[in-house]
Amino acid sequence: MARIDLKYGRGVVPVEYDEARLTVLSADSTRPPLDDRAINEALDAPIGAKPFEETIAPGESVLIVVPDATRASGSGQVVNLVVRRLIANGTRPHEISIIFATGIHRPVTKEEKDEILTPFITQRIRTIDHKPSGIANLVLAGETAGGIRVQLNGALIDADHVIAIGAVTFHYFAGFTGGRKLICPGLASARTIEATHKLAFDCETLGRREGVGPGLLKANPVHAAFLEAARFIKNVFLISTIVNDAGEVTDVLCGDIEASHEAACRLAAERNTIRIDEKLGLVVASCGGSPFDVNLIQAHKALDAASRACRDGGRIILIAECAEGAGRDDFLDWFDAEDSVALARTLCEDYRVNGQTAWNFLSICERFNVEMVTTLDDEMLKKLRVKKAGLRDLAEAGYVITDGAKVNIVTS
Repeated sequence: MARIDLKYGRGVVPVEYDEARLTVLSADSTRPPLDDRAINEALDAPIGAKPFEETIAPGESVLIVVPDATRASGSGQVVNLVVRRLIANGTRPHEISIIFATGIHRPVTKEEKDEILTPFITQRIRTIDHKPSGIANLVLAGETAGGIRVQLNGALIDADHVIAIGAVTFHYFAGFTGGRKLICPGLASARTIEATHKLAFDCETLGRREGVGPGLLKANPVHAAFLEAARFIKNVFLISTIVNDAGEVTDVLCGDIEASHEAACRLAAERNTIRIDEKLGLVVASCGGSPFDVNLIQAHKALDAASRACRDGGRIILIAECAEGAGRDDFLDWFDAEDSVALARTLCEDYRVNGQTAWNFLSICERFNVEMVTTLDDEMLKKLRVKKAGLRDLAEAGYVITDGAKVNIVTS
């Protein structure tokens, strides 16, 4: 019998299996990390822009944008290099600030800030917490062609220059993470976030809007709205990373917020697209451990990936610790709906961002028999229409997806 350790929170779930019966699907996540020299070389060769040292003059303020604790981006290594380069270029430490693109997620804790940025940076550079509501920290930056009022954190407006750093992976409706998402929704108001996210849902069909899905940018209305919103902020230099299974940086592309991001998306798709000959009746998916399974809202992304490898009526076992529970106190309220159709109608009457996540989760649970290895209690699982799974169930799998939050699965 072979053995595989599937990531679960900050630990693993060991699974013994018969290699003749089980196939492991894994993204290209074992690539060696880049050293500081290689990252600096990438920063010297931006796409569609000049190196940031050529546009940032001494005395000008710089705002660095980084993801929150629900993303693995390798930002600590990159931020350290960027700060050192800025200071060597004449920018003083007090002219640099770092803001966390939390969107409507909870604030980043002190411990998480040290983990994301390293204590060396948090002890020397001012950090800012984004708040998606309240007039004190939000500014109306403009309005999209579709009539969405774009309210963004005032720190973006006040800074002379913005350097945004984030990882690129698949996103179940925005196409890819990173890039423009660091600005919107990452630093947008709750109202702007709702309005842009609503574009992913078609209230006539009560389902996903055409053009929306993982790996899709062209003709994706959500991506287009995010990018249009982000373009209201000038002087943005984007740094996109691709990380391995350990969260280490394996690739860096930088430059223009659109051109360099699209290049990073193409590379991420090349690294993380898995093709299968046919869909199977049983699939096991690990979210990839923390931070991808920190709560149910985040873990849902791996469930979405797993559903693409499973045939209708099949069985999915999701390995997701969910140490922080659902992720929001009101998330479970959506599951009071009789079914996904009723939930969709409620969503269209009173749209909420996490309602769409709940709709997708419930829709998957209706199409497949979903089970979870998790710390979520039985009462919560019952409301979700999910059964509890044990370790013995895992050995029966037809496919195991080792990092479901990052891969896109297509049938050939």
